Amino acid sequence: MKGIIGKKIGMTQVIDEKSGVVTPVTVIQAGPCFVTQVRSAEREGYVAVQLGYDEVPTYTHKDATGHEEQRSKKISKGELGHLQRANVPALRHLREFRMKQADVKEGDRITVDAFQKGEMVDVMGVSKGHGFAGSIKRHSFNRQPTTHGASDRTRAPGSSGATTTAGRVFKGTRRPGRMGNDRVTTQNLEVIVVDSERHLLAVKGSVPGAKGGLVIIKAAVKTADAKSHSTFKT
Repeated sequence: MKGIIGKKIGMTQVIDEKSGVVTPVTVIQAGPCFVTQVRSAEREGYVAVQLGYDEVPTYTHKDATGHEEQRSKKISKGELGHLQRANVPALRHLREFRMKQADVKEGDRITVDAFQKGEMVDVMGVSKGHGFAGSIKRHSFNRQPTTHGASDRTRAPGSSGATTTAGRVFKGTRRPGRMGNDRVTTQNLEVIVVDSERHLLAVKGSVPGAKGGLVIIKAAVKTADAKSHSTFKT
């Protein structure tokens, strides 16, 4: 299975001992993950594998009748029962990976060994939030003239709803608003380092999100060779 959940650690660089080439990389603590559920086309209507990540502590609770059960302050009783059914530890994050055919079973352990050096992957994460931003910062608009009475209009977006048809602002117009905090996928990142002992992956380039943010790593769905898809001939 080519998929795993992890946390962004930060950026560093890898220096090739032979050529001396410096490669900027993002280090990700990926896994270990556990298969918590396998969805089938016959039962759910689609094929997918649900992975769990980030083990949390549990404690034993005894009620008035003497019955004992495991509980956790981090996840609900329903989630804990779902995980116990698959015979896996209490896990904080659950994510699904769609696929054509499931090659794992419930309870299996997924590590960074599923990836190899030089492989291309897609990394999904939530980008950093920047709060409410104006049109200049959010969409790189130019400011307006500072003369002829426009002293307080220099960073304003200007008129948006024209008096002609349809006379309103269309949905999707680039306006001031919340910037960042969106799900972003960075495609075709090369795996540079696979550290099985410390459960680390290092991919070439940047990964969306802040340090400690949750990321999902999958096999690349598009080829990195853009030349093979080019319509221009030289």
